[in-house]
Amino acid sequence: MTVARELAEFLTGTSATDLPSQAVEHAAMLIASTVASAAMGFGLESSAIIRSLAAERGGTPEASLWFDPGPKLPVAEAAQVNAVASDAAASDDSDLRNIVHAGTTLVASTLAMAERTGASGEDVLTAIVLGYEAAGRIGEAITPGFRARGFHGCLVAIFGGAVAAGRLLQLEAAHLTQAIALSATSIGGLMAAANTSVAREYHAGLAAMMGIQAALAAQRGYKAEESILETKRGFFEIYGGTDGDAGGTGVTHELGQSWDIITDMAIKLVPGGHPYHALAEAAANAAREADIAPEMVESITVSRPGFTTLTGPLHPTDLIGMAHSPAYFLAAGVADHDFSWIHATAAKITDPMIHRLIDKIEVGAPPIDNVARYRQGATVTIRTKDGRAATSTVYEPQGAARRGISWADVDTKYRTLVPQARVPERQIEASLAIIRDFRHVRHVSMLIDLLRA
Repeated sequence: MTVARELAEFLTGTSATDLPSQAVEHAAMLIASTVASAAMGFGLESSAIIRSLAAERGGTPEASLWFDPGPKLPVAEAAQVNAVASDAAASDDSDLRNIVHAGTTLVASTLAMAERTGASGEDVLTAIVLGYEAAGRIGEAITPGFRARGFHGCLVAIFGGAVAAGRLLQLEAAHLTQAIALSATSIGGLMAAANTSVAREYHAGLAAMMGIQAALAAQRGYKAEESILETKRGFFEIYGGTDGDAGGTGVTHELGQSWDIITDMAIKLVPGGHPYHALAEAAANAAREADIAPEMVESITVSRPGFTTLTGPLHPTDLIGMAHSPAYFLAAGVADHDFSWIHATAAKITDPMIHRLIDKIEVGAPPIDNVARYRQGATVTIRTKDGRAATSTVYEPQGAARRGISWADVDTKYRTLVPQARVPERQIEASLAIIRDFRHVRHVSMLIDLLRA
């Protein structure tokens, strides 16, 4: 049996009642997080361009564009537009193993397909959990090789969307196998473009659109190379290389024994690249606990496994640069004793105090103790001009599933970001209440109608 077929057998044979309640709750949180991020990204130029292109093409009215009262669009196009909006704001989610924003693709794909099929809230949540599982397992097989080779995480995210769409289409195992196989040979994306431009969200839109297309094609009998994941020069070998699991044995190992959405998902509770959230948190902790004023800082030293130099733009000038600048996260945390949604604004990105502190940052030797505990974590030490030193270690960023995700934090994110899409407060509160009780929703339109501001 091929890897794709064995995985598909499990994914089609698992029902809502087989899932832990925590996995289902995390799926609901992922909906709230993704919609909130899309509200922040809705007004950005990249999002507006893709939205206008999709509107010009038009087509069969199957699914809605969030925060847009205009006509519905074909399901794949609607998913693409909504995924681009969510990813554009750099405020969505990550699988902490590989920093793949699986939730963006999953939520955009499932909500769009649910409108088309008339699926219930429970159906949607189940599809999200299983899609996250598929993407996580396939992604782990090519990690860290695909990133070292310069490929972008959309290579992994597409599987989540394809599987979730396939679940809502009620595909049998043979057809879902083909959806997975088609996804493996459908998409490419380069990290260099994603790190420096709005190609990042373009990738997310393609992952959603092409995952749905793979599921729809498979539903009609389209067939790909079923062994494409593990075959010679197949997906695992090409993208994972010698660092990956070329045979894909881990993909199907102990299926159902644990759930990636519980063990590896993280929701962004502040904006920007997830690998840098712990840097900002540790920097803020150290500065706040030692009551260090910015003007007293002599140096800021960051230490984390595998981190030997500051990457990204040293002095960012816009949202793209800020999202990929570890120096900005560190300096902002020290300057403000905090890091929050306000740090994605132009006023903060250009704050002179933050930029002065950036010039005081240095990279220290990687830690040698508790190395395995660092999951995108970091240790930050601040030294002051009067000889004091303050250190803080954060092993995983806030919002990481293993640290525990609070609905209070998710609610705050939702209430902070959704107003940016000009959704009335009454609709914000009503839509959030629906998401929190999504497993009892009869039809996804109960939520979508409130988001079409």
